[in-house]
Amino acid sequence: MSDRTDRDEAGFTAPASLSVLERLALLADTTAQLISNIDVDEALHRVVALIVPRLADWAVIDLVTAAEEVSRHLVVHAEQGKLVRREDLQGPMPPVSEHSPMPLSRALRGVASNLAGPETYQGPPDSGIAVEQRRLFEATGIRTAAIAPIRGPREVVGALTLGRSDASDQDFTADDLTLLEDIARRVGLALENGRHYQRQAQVAETMQRYLLPQLPQLPGIAMTARYLAAPDASHIGGDWYDAFPLPCRDTALVIGDVVGHDLEAAAGMAQLRNMLRAFAWSEDRPPQGIVEELDQALAHITDVRMATMIMARLKPDPAGVWHLRWTNAGHPPPLLVDHNGLTRYLDEARGLLLGTAMKQSRTDAQIDLPPDSTLVFYTDGLIESRTHSLDTGMENLRRHAASLAHRPLDSFADELLRRARPADNDDDVALLVLRIPSP
Repeated sequence: MSDRTDRDEAGFTAPASLSVLERLALLADTTAQLISNIDVDEALHRVVALIVPRLADWAVIDLVTAAEEVSRHLVVHAEQGKLVRREDLQGPMPPVSEHSPMPLSRALRGVASNLAGPETYQGPPDSGIAVEQRRLFEATGIRTAAIAPIRGPREVVGALTLGRSDASDQDFTADDLTLLEDIARRVGLALENGRHYQRQAQVAETMQRYLLPQLPQLPGIAMTARYLAAPDASHIGGDWYDAFPLPCRDTALVIGDVVGHDLEAAAGMAQLRNMLRAFAWSEDRPPQGIVEELDQALAHITDVRMATMIMARLKPDPAGVWHLRWTNAGHPPPLLVDHNGLTRYLDEARGLLLGTAMKQSRTDAQIDLPPDSTLVFYTDGLIESRTHSLDTGMENLRRHAASLAHRPLDSFADELLRRARPADNDDDVALLVLRIPSP
């Protein structure tokens, strides 16, 4: 047993028939919990906490997956003032029997709601689901049960079972079954919305990862990149990195963030990245000239409203010194970490973000990169937090980067992402890191 949720002891009473007002209040509370939680598991737990023990001693949720497989997702009961999750009774279930007259099979097919008891499953089992139901009744001591389909807008997505044990002397009634159907209908809508939300998030993340480029090979330069999706799927958006060779044999380095957190932002990122590559390849110009042209074209041939970005050109000279020239359009500045852990934010050449429609000349800045130094480009998901200032986030990034100065580059990137990202951050993160060679 695990996953206990404390509740007030006084709130646990034996299940009994509810008045009309109590039923309406339960439905209202159920709706409120479902619409206020995008996370399906959390929403189901909260709904179960409303039902047990107000209406039943036990609550069981069986779900049908997209592959039409059945899983016993949740088994919960009230025990000594707590809600207890019976994980030993959860897990995969046999397939739905197409013709079984047993209550759970009928509910999972969406045929009807039913009342049941241990005697329902005492005869020879007609399906694997009947075997599992007998096991459930024996393990829980459920004496009377009500079982209803969980219906989404287009299909049945599961079944909700409520059970009362020997401690309760009241059997479920037809009125209880009607209330259960109302609750299950609300759960079904929430599940369908949650699954749609998850599918959209998977499309956005897959699209974004697919569009992120393979990094070029540069003699002597170690380069690596990371993309970390937002923990909240609604915040998957337009963060990206890029690195590609130019006709003059310089290398373009880019980090950027399209405003927005959805599939549209991810698509806008792809548009912006491709346009930038075309502008950079078509003519040998400094970064500020390319970004100015990109900004002018933004409103006319893309769906992007606003974006931040840094574009840089990396170039070696005959003596083996690597030169960086960059411009910044409203993006957090790159961080330079030398081999001894000294750090510096490259905050020159700052200009307005893209898409403001304001006419303002952009500038470039240049620096010779020290041997064995590490150059870090990142998006704001690595430094922003709801609980501290941006300055605090940047200081946190600087300190962690300095402590990792001697790490191999892949280890540097992995640890920096793990240590510096604020725990309460709900944005995605893109990271591009280079290690400059010795002369």
